[in-house]
Amino acid sequence: MRIGAQLYTVREHTKTLDDFSQTLAKIADIGYEYVQVSGTCAFEAAWLAEELKKNGLKCTITHTDRGLIMNETDKVIADHKIFDCKHIGIGWYELLKHGTEGFVKDFSEAAKKIAESGLHLSYHNHDFEFAKGSSGQIFLREMIDAFSPEKLKFTLDTYWVQAGGGDPAWWINELKGRTPCVHFKDMSYGKRMEAVGDGNMNFDAIIKTCLDAGVDYAYVEQDDCNGEDPFECLTRSYKFLSAQGLK
Repeated sequence: MRIGAQLYTVREHTKTLDDFSQTLAKIADIGYEYVQVSGTCAFEAAWLAEELKKNGLKCTITHTDRGLIMNETDKVIADHKIFDCKHIGIGWYELLKHGTEGFVKDFSEAAKKIAESGLHLSYHNHDFEFAKGSSGQIFLREMIDAFSPEKLKFTLDTYWVQAGGGDPAWWINELKGRTPCVHFKDMSYGKRMEAVGDGNMNFDAIIKTCLDAGVDYAYVEQDDCNGEDPFECLTRSYKFLSAQGLK
């Protein structure tokens, strides 16, 4: 398993192409070799491919606008192939409003096209996926059952699983084979988001389960850095995970 930086953490530093370029260089300087592109300014696929190459980075997953995935699926696939990214991520969907039925209606065709292209559609959870849907099961379980593993994978977020009342390690194991990428995010008292290793979550168990389950990439994400420099937070997370033998 390789560790990467989720660029949503530094989204305030990717609002222009110049800032985005400088941010990629800073991420590489910390020691990360992988990035998830999310929350950035608009960019051309060829530009990103060149910037990644220049900094010795690889992007293996994105968070891509839901409308583009639904309505411009072929272009999304083509763009991801230009910068050699296998996982097209959905970062948010209003399940509490539209339900699993709405998700299936919106994304079934795109999921089929993406799978046929050799890429993968991947859904990132928050806490509300642990609310119950129309079947009486939690939304996450409904989504698991609604799609085959080939058509929908999951980017499990450790913080949000725990915030929803779930056990991150248990769910990583439960979705073995469907979680090529996970988000590493720590939590302390009051549901405060922390750099990995600074909070109270059981990352010994989480890391072991990820390794046992064959997770390919663990992306460090911290939505809220509590007023700290997000690059410093990413650095602390990197040092903690490196000390566990990951890189």
